[in-house]
Amino acid sequence: MTNSSRRSFLRGAGVAALAAPAIVSASSVRAQGATKWRMQALWGGGTTPMIYEERFCARVKQLTGGSLEITPFAGGQIVPNAQAFDAVRGGAFQLMKTFDGYTAGKIPAHGFTSTVPFGFPEADQYEAWFYERGGLDLAKKSYAPAGLTYIAPTVYGEEPIHSKVEIRKIADMEGLKGRFVGLASAVMADFGVTVSPLPTSEVYSALDKGLIDFADRGDIKANYEEGLHEVSSFLILPGVHQPSTATSYVANTAAYGQLDDQQRAALEVAAREVSGALRQDILVANAEYTAKFEEAGVEVITLDPADVAEARVKAVAAWEKATKGDALAMEMMDTQRILMKDLRLL
Repeated sequence: MTNSSRRSFLRGAGVAALAAPAIVSASSVRAQGATKWRMQALWGGGTTPMIYEERFCARVKQLTGGSLEITPFAGGQIVPNAQAFDAVRGGAFQLMKTFDGYTAGKIPAHGFTSTVPFGFPEADQYEAWFYERGGLDLAKKSYAPAGLTYIAPTVYGEEPIHSKVEIRKIADMEGLKGRFVGLASAVMADFGVTVSPLPTSEVYSALDKGLIDFADRGDIKANYEEGLHEVSSFLILPGVHQPSTATSYVANTAAYGQLDDQQRAALEVAAREVSGALRQDILVANAEYTAKFEEAGVEVITLDPADVAEARVKAVAAWEKATKGDALAMEMMDTQRILMKDLRLL
């Protein structure tokens, strides 16, 4: 499907149909006229992102007149998050909400569809790459060989850095021990950081025990709720390692092939709506919870924009290395660099 046809649908003109695969998944069943899917998300039950995944499922049901019902499950509720990729591919459930950075080690292109360290500073810029510069079609190509269909991203803003030591400029990160994942692991290593790709669940204890000096974890609200103000003295903004973020809806291709045009369109529209709604929720929450960090005695440090811009130029070499010569990853990187130049970021 072309980007122009997607935009046309969002204006009410409809969506072009995608060709259905020949294989039909037995786990996607029609019951009383409804197709019933299961989706496992990344998030814990009751968290803000999980609430939005529930809204996504409700919106799909509404847009399809009840013909597509998706039951949402919290992260790890069906299988451990690390096994979701294979579980969806194998048909254990039909849909997952994932972070492509987790598979960037095996699929280099996924480093560029999850977050670009020192890349797009605004979420709208990153989302524009997906919808206006071919990123969505490239993301679909990255999943197709595995029998999976990339549906759409949820794009939101930065994730901050929490540090036990004072960081006033990018150069201060050199020689420190930090927790980062995905493309950020490779890029931050090139900036002289000793990287530990710890699971999210271990960030608090690693900071508390001094195993790492600074860390990425999640958005500002989630990190406050996790108690990172108790184990770090500084909150560093912008989160240069993850200035904007994309998680993704990915479906079993065989199950997706059973859907009709309306159901496929509903998935895309609901995903785009959730992307904007969650982004705005996080934008407002960031202001409230940054103040809470300060009230708890954490110093908020804002990096010099000129320092960040200079580091972005240096990061290009790290991006190139992270492609590992993979043609699709290089194409993603090149189209992103062109957009950054158009936006005068490079």
